[in-house]
Amino acid sequence: MAQWDAVQERFVDSPQKAVTEADALLARLARDRGFPDGEQFEEQLAAVSVHHAYSVQGYRSMHAAARDQSGTEEMREAMVEARSLFEALVAERRVDPDRRRRPPSPDGQGHAPWPLTTRRHAKGGST
Repeated sequence: MAQWDAVQERFVDSPQKAVTEADALLARLARDRGFPDGEQFEEQLAAVSVHHAYSVQGYRSMHAAARDQSGTEEMREAMVEARSLFEALVAERRVDPDRRRRPPSPDGQGHAPWPLTTRRHAKGGST
């Protein structure tokens, strides 16, 4: 949270620089949370939107403001909108990309052992 607060403070003196820093901060944070690297913005945005659909518009606005010569009000709005995504990403635990893969199954083919549930026989008994 301190990083975002510092970027917000710099906004007063240098809005364009602050927006560019905030965009880079969001890209790094998303990458650290296991989303695709921020080098391909659209790919990262699509992945983030799956888990943070309500906050992703702020990230899109932030990225656009960092790339364009937006007016100060547009940059301010982008900072405000993007903060919710920053807060959501900070609240998530860091994900090790290797742990995203499923653990090996007992039969090595992705199948779990078949007796995972209690089976009931058709004629009254239970197992």
